[in-house]
Amino acid sequence: MSGEVCVHTWPCSYYLELDKRWVPGKLSLTSCSLKFAADEAQETLVSFPLSGITAIKKEASHFVFSSITVLEKDNRKHWFGSLQPSRNAAFSVIEHFWRELLLSQPEAPLPATKGKELTGLMACSQKRLEDTARVLHHQGEQLDSITRGLNKMESDLDVADRLLTELESPSWWPFSSKLWKMPSETKLKGDASTASPKTLGKEGVVVRIPAVVSQRTASHVKPGSLTILVSGLEIHDSSSALMHRFEREDVDDIKVHTPYEISIRQRFIGKPDIAYHLISARMPEAIPVLEVQFSKKMEVLGDALTPSSTKTSSPAEKGCSMWHTASGLMDRAVHHEPCPGSQDGQPLQLQTTQPFISEGDAQELRQILRKLKGLALDTEAELERQDEALDDITAAVDRTTLTIDKHNRRAKKLT
Repeated sequence: MSGEVCVHTWPCSYYLELDKRWVPGKLSLTSCSLKFAADEAQETLVSFPLSGITAIKKEASHFVFSSITVLEKDNRKHWFGSLQPSRNAAFSVIEHFWRELLLSQPEAPLPATKGKELTGLMACSQKRLEDTARVLHHQGEQLDSITRGLNKMESDLDVADRLLTELESPSWWPFSSKLWKMPSETKLKGDASTASPKTLGKEGVVVRIPAVVSQRTASHVKPGSLTILVSGLEIHDSSSALMHRFEREDVDDIKVHTPYEISIRQRFIGKPDIAYHLISARMPEAIPVLEVQFSKKMEVLGDALTPSSTKTSSPAEKGCSMWHTASGLMDRAVHHEPCPGSQDGQPLQLQTTQPFISEGDAQELRQILRKLKGLALDTEAELERQDEALDDITAAVDRTTLTIDKHNRRAKKLT
């Protein structure tokens, strides 16, 4: 358990049943275990996995002191009292990780082979790339919406140009009324009306995870959820009621304290900032998506970098390395090549009879790699299209700015 990442630590007291006394110390929670270390001897008095817990309750010791009780499978009961900053805060976080661990446990564990491991890693990489492509697609829709808005602005400036021309014309000029009868105006209006419903769009949910949410103080926490949309972030409570919504441009910074703990903040001038603190057992699923959407606003603190070196890498973290090894492993599996450590003249009998990866696993890996290649090519094409759209938007903005300046000068001459 020493290699696990500490999710949170609470100062508290533990009741020693043999000595009939309370011992001050710290209660530490990791993703898979719970342990208590005493302050005096600096040693771990009790440690047990979350999977061995059968019940977590709020109780009162001697009907006065509020405590948290943890019951193990062997009916051993542990008492934790004087929790800081509050009992409710510690109970919400511990119960969340316990429930998520129970829900994530497989029903019937199967023996994992190298082929299955590779297939799982490549499937995880495919999911990450699909999430990135979904966000990129929504970004392209936003650029298209900006382009339509600029086209509408140009049509409005054409109307303003005709109006200024009519105002600048003498009163006896007979052709001023014909300036308004232009077929292009009705066409542009029709295009704007057909495009307006599309600009509203429908919210695309990228990731939704349960979380323990706190806003101002760490002692007031409540269970809820974090929803990552292609257009922003939403925080809901346990009854799915919206607590707050962050638009993408409203988020000023996201701090990653640990792989399971982040904070989101929106700054204001003259009034308090809006900040939310979230802890979730499934936060590692959301952090890669947040890095894609808010790469320039993410701040990964020092403690958040330790999991990759202290524990076994997750499938998402291993996805990049598998790009370089999957093709070679599949070729070795198909052609039954010996490992580099074997001698050239003495091939091992085990390698000729049992391939490193089965034929079925190799075929499945090929299909996943084809899908990844297709996603990568589509992403490249979308990026090139968005680069062209950005160039068109820049030119349209410059053109619109010059037109507005010219109309302002003409309007000043009329006043």
